[in-house]
Amino acid sequence: MESASNDPIYAIPASFRRMENLHIVFWLLKDVSWCMVWKPLGLLMIVPTLVIAVVIAWRTRHLASELAHNLAIVLWISANSYWMISEFFHFDEVLVWHQVTGKHMAIIPFTLGLLVLAYYYLVQKPREASTQPEQVATL
Repeated sequence: MESASNDPIYAIPASFRRMENLHIVFWLLKDVSWCMVWKPLGLLMIVPTLVIAVVIAWRTRHLASELAHNLAIVLWISANSYWMISEFFHFDEVLVWHQVTGKHMAIIPFTLGLLVLAYYYLVQKPREASTQPEQVATL
């Protein structure tokens, strides 16, 4: 489907949109709980936040751009949740290796998320652009 300006239109079913909006509520509750050191609520909110992120990624798996960004979000929430847990249980400052502490281990999922996006933008997206026919501008 294209708009009058020939830009493709991205439509999302209302039920998906409601799920995404609920996801934001859970995510904010998780992060507010972290900020306020409300351990039980913060730990509890990891589950729906992460589960919904995985469901959204699964539902968008047929669109490379959406999948890449949603996988990056899953990895971001994973890193963010690990970091929160490390602070809640006081191993955030424990040395793991040389100057690397417990909270620094969150860099692993953060980096994986960046790698997913780098692959999409440096490999997948250019490949898609080269296989799609050029659009001719019409006035």
